[in-house]
Amino acid sequence: MTPGPGRRLIPAYLVTGGRTRPTGPALDRLAVLVRTDSALPDDTGSEQRRLCELLEPGALSVVECAAHLDLPVSATVFLATDLAAAGHLHTRPPIPSAGETDRSLVERLLVGLRSLH
Repeated sequence: MTPGPGRRLIPAYLVTGGRTRPTGPALDRLAVLVRTDSALPDDTGSEQRRLCELLEPGALSVVECAAHLDLPVSATVFLATDLAAAGHLHTRPPIPSAGETDRSLVERLLVGLRSLH
């Protein structure tokens, strides 16, 4: 059976090497990945190599990498965790969402700005 258009030759679960957990702490799906300058060893897998090539121009989140690689986010987490542990990627936690603004602080700020006028 030949793969149809858009079908992967290698099933996504094989990318993880059959593991059910990443080798290090699991990354958040919104974690930011940045490629380091370290050279990849010759035995680096093709999917890991593709991920590093994808990050050559700049940083992307795990979810963005998964979309570009056409892999599930969970498989991309495995790849990124392995590459980070080997020193080929830097990871940064996602930027936390802003908390709710204190309305009384904003009102006091407006009063202060109006008094300057």
